[in-house]
Amino acid sequence: MQDFGFTDLRIVNEYTVPLEAATLEITGTAAKAGVGAAAVLAQARSFSHLADAIADRTLVIGTSAIGERAIEHRLLPLQQMCVEILESLRVDAEAKVALLFGSEKTGLTRDQLSYCSALATIPLFAPQGSRHLSMNLGQAVAVCLYELTRGGFEDARLSRENIAAEATAGDRERLTRLLVNVMDATEYSRRFPANAQEHLVRQLAHSAGKAHAEAETWMGLFRQILWKLGAERR
Repeated sequence: MQDFGFTDLRIVNEYTVPLEAATLEITGTAAKAGVGAAAVLAQARSFSHLADAIADRTLVIGTSAIGERAIEHRLLPLQQMCVEILESLRVDAEAKVALLFGSEKTGLTRDQLSYCSALATIPLFAPQGSRHLSMNLGQAVAVCLYELTRGGFEDARLSRENIAAEATAGDRERLTRLLVNVMDATEYSRRFPANAQEHLVRQLAHSAGKAHAEAETWMGLFRQILWKLGAERR
């Protein structure tokens, strides 16, 4: 939830000890639970009954691997369901949506499903002769939230710090000059003049140094080659 920008975690379970223990851990000096997402766990609310947990929601979407379950609700693949969820939020900015996940072992009960407006399922590859397919609960949650963010929910965006800085025109021109110098120093340009034309070398430099770090690496290599050639000639 933290990774995809969601914060409202509601847990329906009469047995609250695990949640309470995890909450105590993250409030201490050593956060053993919810590493990197302590705020989500600290704000999580526990309910004894599903009806209480979703009382303020305007749309409840259940999730199911289906299997041999009798379908009593409108069922859509996750991708299509996410489109409907996003559209409902665009139409009504005050809409409040809940994604409901069941127990990892048994899924949602028939009674729990009765609270849902519709069901979403994650399409899974089914080899011939395979038994009932399902996903790990954490994986299923991640896939659903990713699909929502992919559609634009919660103003999701790539984290800039994880995106490599692009090479500048200056980086690429310095790389071009070094590559030309290496071709000249190794006599490659004399033996294969057609391949050493500057406009071709510049195109090669553009392909090799798309990111700043890539261009720096190539330039370091070419400088080392030129230094080594000069040292040998001395």
